[in-house]
Amino acid sequence: MRVFLAVLASAIPAYLLGGVNGAIITSRLFYRKDVRQYGSGNPGLTNFYRVFGKVGAPLVVAIDVFKTVAPVFFGGWVFKRAFDMQLLGQAVSGLFVMLGHCFPVFYRFKGGKGVMAAGAVLLVLDWRLALISWGTFILITALTKYVSLGAIIGSALFPPAMVLFGAGGPYEVSVVILFTILLIARHKSNIKRLISGEESKFKFRSE
Repeated sequence: MRVFLAVLASAIPAYLLGGVNGAIITSRLFYRKDVRQYGSGNPGLTNFYRVFGKVGAPLVVAIDVFKTVAPVFFGGWVFKRAFDMQLLGQAVSGLFVMLGHCFPVFYRFKGGKGVMAAGAVLLVLDWRLALISWGTFILITALTKYVSLGAIIGSALFPPAMVLFGAGGPYEVSVVILFTILLIARHKSNIKRLISGEESKFKFRSE
């Protein structure tokens, strides 16, 4: 019963806060437009940048990082108090943040792909995991200009990097595997376009 209550106390706020979408909020607040109605229709940072440029991008990042980090720290605190398993609580909360981001109740369960959320979760879990995954993401994206490919390869490194550094036990690794699968699954359409050669390449905008 105590386990159920701890998971519930961590999961509910993580899911609800995860559903707060920085790209949608910023596009409506600054441009009086909905980012979902432009470009690829995806309410994520990449599509926001392609449509509106770099001016509002820092706010998108700030919102998405805060809405991820806050519940992850809270979940860690709950699990530490209940079982002295802070890292597991952070991982569980991270998973539910990603679920909230990808399937937000506020936006009819249609959300982003979870890249920013996953990166922020890793930063809390272990900075070395974040360094490897973000470094790989940046390198692959810079070399190929495919953001989706960078995200897919970077996310695939989450579990092996965690095992390599001994950053968590079997429970934590299992949870990380789950949100790795979620992140890659959210890129299913991108994978199809990459295979067919139809995926759009990322271009920097000057404005």
